Amino acid sequence: MRIPQFMPWLGNDEFRSMSACFENNWITEGPVAKKFCNELLALTGAKYGVLAPNGTLALYMALKSIGIEEGDEVIVPDFTFIGSANAIEMAGGVPVFIDVNKKNFQIDLSDADQLITARTKAIMPVHIYGSVADMDAVCRFAQKHRLLIIEDAAQAIGVHYKGKHAGTFGNAGTFSFFADKTITTGEGGFVVTNDEIIYNKLLYLRNQGRKERGTFIHPEIGYNFRMTDFQCAIGLTQLSKLEEIKKRKLAIKEIYFSLLRGVKQVNFFSPEKDVEWIPFRIAILCENALELMKYMDENEIEVRTFFYPLHLQPCYQHLPGNDENKAGKHFPNSVFAYNNGICLPTFPALKEEEIQYICYTIKEFYAEK
Repeated sequence: MRIPQFMPWLGNDEFRSMSACFENNWITEGPVAKKFCNELLALTGAKYGVLAPNGTLALYMALKSIGIEEGDEVIVPDFTFIGSANAIEMAGGVPVFIDVNKKNFQIDLSDADQLITARTKAIMPVHIYGSVADMDAVCRFAQKHRLLIIEDAAQAIGVHYKGKHAGTFGNAGTFSFFADKTITTGEGGFVVTNDEIIYNKLLYLRNQGRKERGTFIHPEIGYNFRMTDFQCAIGLTQLSKLEEIKKRKLAIKEIYFSLLRGVKQVNFFSPEKDVEWIPFRIAILCENALELMKYMDENEIEVRTFFYPLHLQPCYQHLPGNDENKAGKHFPNSVFAYNNGICLPTFPALKEEEIQYICYTIKEFYAEK
């Protein structure tokens, strides 16, 4: 039995929705994209939103739209996919890394005050593994230091904190529709805001410095950050399946929990109070993680590590004071997560017998220790 880390849940419905674009002979961004955008706004409850080619460019657009300029510092978790920090760098800003908590790997603000400088302009909480950070704490911290908030909600579509959708607490929030996300368009992203000024800036940024196509007068500098109707047709079909996807992912989580609960070497992710959780991954902390991963690979089960800490990334060693000597003191939880974390398969089409095989393999590994 070979089990991949992830497999997109696509079928004939998505294929037929794409075929309609051929029939209508509209293949670039058009009426289907507009409908997709409107349905995403209805889902999130945001007032305004624009599509983006992918999650990283969605973050870049959000950062530029709120006014991030050369040298501005943006606080970002040390534990996240590198695209979060890269978007800050791309916008001209400087990523300033902060540790995460050990309970669920969301941003930890307990020592955040010491990171504030005259150049600190924004904070970017990243909602990890289909859950949400403590946004009450983030908003209090941002208000205290007069910071802007960009939410990286790439893994949190359909997820709520105290009844409010992830990505709608700050000045802007972003989502990703990459192949492994809860809903996918292959590649794609979305930026939301409740601020009309930010929204207008986004419109210029994504469409070559103009609000509408068909004109060659460009009031501002902008770029081509559009999506195609092909992608959005897939997205609409995926959105129609969101409740079923949520149901399947939650069922998968419960099977994992029930089968692994008695394994003392394994601990589970625990979301914040009042947070809805749609598992993006089943994230476990376990003893001898690297050996277990190797054993699972030998048994044809594809698993992944947690994110490699950003402060250890070779491409970010140029940042001031960002060396391995600081790891133990400033980023203990991020380092611990990478060294002890494993992401188990969680895709909607995963079968119960496959989950049983995964859990049996984990138990077998520890039984041999």
